[in-house]
Amino acid sequence: MRHIDIHKLADEARFNGFHAGILTWCALIIICDGYDLAVAGIALPSIMKEMGVTAQNAGFMVSSALFGMMFGAIFLGTIADRIGRRLAIVICLALFSVFTAAAGMSGDPYMFSVNRFLAGLGIGGVMPNVVAQMTEYSPKKIRATMVTLMFSGYAVGGMLAAVLGKGLIADHGWQSVFLAAAAPIVLIPFILNSLPESMPFLVKKNRLAELQRTLARMEPGYRAQQGDRFEVPSADRADGAPIGRLFQDGRGFSTIMFWVAFFMCLFMVYALSSWLAKLMAGAGYSLGSALTFVLVLNFGAVIGAVGGGWLADRFHIKHVLVGMYALAAVSITLLGYPVPTPVLFVLVGLAGAATIGTQIVTYAYAGQFYPTAIRSTGIGWASGVGRSGAILAPIVIGTLVGMALPLQQNFMAIAIPAVIAAVSVSLISHGKSASAGQAIGKAALADPSEA
Repeated sequence: MRHIDIHKLADEARFNGFHAGILTWCALIIICDGYDLAVAGIALPSIMKEMGVTAQNAGFMVSSALFGMMFGAIFLGTIADRIGRRLAIVICLALFSVFTAAAGMSGDPYMFSVNRFLAGLGIGGVMPNVVAQMTEYSPKKIRATMVTLMFSGYAVGGMLAAVLGKGLIADHGWQSVFLAAAAPIVLIPFILNSLPESMPFLVKKNRLAELQRTLARMEPGYRAQQGDRFEVPSADRADGAPIGRLFQDGRGFSTIMFWVAFFMCLFMVYALSSWLAKLMAGAGYSLGSALTFVLVLNFGAVIGAVGGGWLADRFHIKHVLVGMYALAAVSITLLGYPVPTPVLFVLVGLAGAATIGTQIVTYAYAGQFYPTAIRSTGIGWASGVGRSGAILAPIVIGTLVGMALPLQQNFMAIAIPAVIAAVSVSLISHGKSASAGQAIGKAALADPSEA
């Protein structure tokens, strides 16, 4: 009888086509997710003009999706540990694709907000699930790089929204970029067929034949044998994923610090995503030029995510994050001051790298911090609590824009949360994380000969 440690097998596996397939699918899902989220900010000037809404009311319209994301991250992230991660991902994809398209057919701000709220459930819910999926199946030595590379698809989606916005809105109206969001529905059958299920979930449900096929694809050297017993760390053996476990084993204070960091970083991300084009247009740039700044912001996010992940695999991920938050504070503050246009583009790119890119690395850190059995729950609650920052950002910045304050003060308001986030991350107790080896003690959960 062999004892198979499934997490050790995943940690030590060599990167192969199986891992590339998961990375491709998760990145594609995040690209769709990023597009659906960014499209409101891209179309915001046109929506405000056509619907005749004020800057403050427009902020509430944008925040309707973010409010949905808060609930989606918490509930769809949590139930994934109960119904299976693959099914949860598909549900989220269907939600944000259908209702983003429905928002494009809305004739008034109220129906627009309702549809964006429903889309937000899927947009928010898919993030913790794909992070948990990628974290579980990535080889340990390249785990942060894999997660951040996957999550850079979020910025690619934002760039896609900016490119389509420049090409479609002028000729076909703002509705066109929302209707295009329905396309990912066709991916659902392929995702159900190709994406593997979480390994501890398969063990818990006694789906051992499926688990053995997954292990053989992940590590070609593995050969299933009669009598194999599958082991997981004791922290991963609990049924379900009670929220209280986020505060057990010395994780409580660090959990709160993750929540604060997510809140502050998501405030910055959505302040820039929702209002950068409008702020630049108000500073005298044309709408086309303002959308180019959004494109540069998201391009910088890709560089920040991939570069941050590369650094996090080579240095202490917590220290990397503190440095990235410091860069965010400096670059965003400087956006409010008159500088030559080339320098402004560099600052916008750095702001994207240090906000959207940093948020992606923060997701990767949260994914490594929590044990597998509560990984989706931990990431989901951090993301869900953080969404309150995302909800407030468009409203707060919209109010400041409506007050006609100097440009410097608008960007200063976006930069201050970076300092708070840096302090919060520095206070996280890394020694309590699952990646630091705190989850010890294993138990045999299932035996194929008994199935």
